[in-house]
Amino acid sequence: MIKQLYRPIQPAVQPEGDHVIYREFLPVPRLQKFIHCYWQLKTTKKLKEPFHYRVVADGCMDIFFELANPEKNYVMGFSTAYTEFPLEHTFNYIGIRFYPTGFPQIFNTDASELTNRSESLNNVSPSVSGFIANHFEEMQTTQQIKMVLDNYFIDRVSSLNMKSDTRLFGAIEIILKAQGILKVEQDLDIGLSSRQLRRLFNFYVGGTAKTFSKVVRFQNILNAKPSTGSLRNNKLFFDAGYYDQAHFIKEFKTLSGYTPAKAFDR
Repeated sequence: MIKQLYRPIQPAVQPEGDHVIYREFLPVPRLQKFIHCYWQLKTTKKLKEPFHYRVVADGCMDIFFELANPEKNYVMGFSTAYTEFPLEHTFNYIGIRFYPTGFPQIFNTDASELTNRSESLNNVSPSVSGFIANHFEEMQTTQQIKMVLDNYFIDRVSSLNMKSDTRLFGAIEIILKAQGILKVEQDLDIGLSSRQLRRLFNFYVGGTAKTFSKVVRFQNILNAKPSTGSLRNNKLFFDAGYYDQAHFIKEFKTLSGYTPAKAFDR
């Protein structure tokens, strides 16, 4: 249900401008319940200044690498705040953005060990790190990159023997349908104790159900793209479950790095 109910976006990345291009392309349908997209962030000419790539909190985990140097590949875990990456004057990054629970299911990895940090992929999954190092090079087109990634992950998923607790996905479905606006202790009555629920969310998502709900709520506001006028006049923060405007602005800035007014004025 995640694919149908959740659309994580990265609005801080402008599609074109300042000689930097960001694009997303979909994996084959068979992989789309695990992988939200493949992405590319690249320069079209040498920049005058270093580029700061800002990633807002989206509940996902990403593998990424520089196409000209694929042996250096990394995984970024679930984030409870925005992250900035200082990049050089030229770059061509490729990424794989996994839906919440996707990376731990495929790689049987505890997501909480990667929360709020990036790590060398070789330390987490040497096999996929080696695959990336040996199958990518600078001159490949996005279509060639997509084909290589599709084939690899189809093989990887085909060999999985998943035994995930279906109650976890029931809880995630409730959160997504509620757009993150709920009281976790009351609304996630799915037959799990609070301790069990915390353990499953930490392992498969990288944060608690409450923290994940905050990110979902934030992402749904981004998807709604409200105007600054509606933010001010329609009391959107109340509709989104915030106590007051100050609470809304503080949490939004933590997750995006911008105030709501600045984010939606871009």
